[in-house]
Parts: sequence; structure tokens; C-alpha cells
Amino acid sequence: MSYTVRLKKFYKEEIIPQLKEQFEYSSVMEVPKLTKICINQGLGQATQDKKVVDVAIEEMTTIAGQKAVATKARKSISNFKLREGMTIGARVTLRDDKMYEFLDRLISVALPRVRDFRGVSDKSFDGRGNYTLGVTEQIIFPEINIDKVSRIGGMDITFVTTAKTDAEALALLKAFGIPFKK
Repeated sequence: MSYTVRLKKFYKEEIIPQLKEQFEYSSVMEVPKLTKICINQGLGQATQDKKVVDVAIEEMTTIAGQKAVATKARKSISNFKLREGMTIGARVTLRDDKMYEFLDRLISVALPRVRDFRGVSDKSFDGRGNYTLGVTEQIIFPEINIDKVSRIGGMDITFVTTAKTDAEALALLKAFGIPFKK
């Protein structure tokens, strides 16, 4: 018996017919879909302490379920004591099954653990159907052991869709269950 990801099955059986009817698409292939989720974490302290990046990569790998990579500075900025090629962050890109697994965990477990949570903003669309969500603390994910966290850091989570407009992307993400503010 093969395992299928819950949200992938939900997308095919529930979301596609719902969006096809809502936006009056002529073909199933026109319905927008989630192509990838990019998680990015910028580390300002990385210029002073090199171990910060290693800890961030380890934490992000644990959260995403896929190896995170370090990001390097493209330019030198003397005011920030930053040199070109210096490691200043971590990122990971999730696709297919791992993407749906992460989205499921984010919606059902991580976001409800945010203090004073009233929903995520619906203003962070880029005009081309992509949505970016900022998370202020990495400890909302249950995979992170709070006792071992040396510093609390945030991250940006970008949902890349095939939607042509922000309204289509909003409808897609709402159908997945992302809790937007009323």
C-alpha cells in the first residue's frame, strides 16, 4: 500500500473542483497549484559568530525535513562589517510531497502555537500570485527542542503558486486552510 500525502489528495479531490467552479476555468490545467515553498532565514549575527549559521542550518533542516543550505553575501558592506562571500543565512526549497507535508504541519500544528494568533495577513502577495509569510520565532515548530535553542530567530516562508493574480492565489491558499485574518 502506497502512502499519499493528505493535502496532495485534498488538492486533487476538493480544491481543484472548487477553484474551477469559482473562477470558471475551462480546463483543469488552468487551476492554480502550489509549486514550491521556500524557507529563508537571514542571520545578522553571523558576521560576529560563525556558529550561528551552523545552528540555523541544523534547525531549518529539522523543521523542513530536507537539508538546508547556507546563503552567502553577494556584496561587501562596510557598515555591517560584511564581506563578499561571507555566510549570512540559511534557506531550503521544498517541492512535491515534502512541500505538502510541511504545509500540513505549518497549518495544523505550528501556526496555532503562535502567541496571540489572530490569523496571517492577506497583504503579503507580490502581484504575481506568490505569498510570503513571516514567522517571528522558530520555536513554534514542534520539531525544535526549546531547551536546546540558544537564540530565537524568525524566518520567511514563501508560497510560490502558478496563479496569475493575487485573488486566485488567495483563494488557493484559503482552500488549503491557511488562516487569513478576517
